[in-house]
Amino acid sequence: MNNAGYTALTRQYGLQRELHLLANNIANSSTTGYRREGVLFSEFVQRLDGTEASLSMAAANARQTYLTQGALAPTGGALDLAIEGDGFFLIETPQGERLTRAGHFQTNGDGEMVTPDGYPVLDEGGARIFVPVDAGQLAIARDGTVSVDGDPLAQIALVRPTDAADLRRAPGVLLEPTGELLPADDAVVHQGFLEESNVDPISEMARLIAVQRAYELGQSFLDREDERIRNVVQTLGR
Repeated sequence: MNNAGYTALTRQYGLQRELHLLANNIANSSTTGYRREGVLFSEFVQRLDGTEASLSMAAANARQTYLTQGALAPTGGALDLAIEGDGFFLIETPQGERLTRAGHFQTNGDGEMVTPDGYPVLDEGGARIFVPVDAGQLAIARDGTVSVDGDPLAQIALVRPTDAADLRRAPGVLLEPTGELLPADDAVVHQGFLEESNVDPISEMARLIAVQRAYELGQSFLDREDERIRNVVQTLGR
């Protein structure tokens, strides 16, 4: 394969990765707390010997998570929580601490506040939050303070990364922090609400169509290039 073929092939690989992410975004457009994801393209240019033009190779190895606010949907659930502003809930998993914007919580048999997958929700001190089984009226303030019948029990941790690039995608709607976490002082908790996905299905579908057409155009070029090389080889072999 010549340089033109290698260049087109790297572009095809990047477009294929973007197609997969776009399809995943569309599939999760109704998933509570889901954050839209995209691909970051980069270019490597190599000067060649002689009079040949420089060789440009594309790469799409970096993924970006978009943290734009999703719409808040009322549910009325006492443990349904939504965050307005920058910030995440801090979750304990077997793989370490994770972040999420999906606040559909519940209590387990031990009275711990947990996610639907059973992962404990942590307070500001990094401890699990316990809600008494026979608890009365449960209230959660805008700063995350959990109270029962007016008596405070704990304060839910609201944190944010120093840089959005320090977040790595984890299974489901969880994000893995790879850098330092800071208190999300400006974040506000809304009890009885859930934050919807921040995916716009219409714009994602439009982008999906555009990328699909670009991929088909690149594949057509590779097919023609392959045919040209075959014809050259057959001609020289006679």
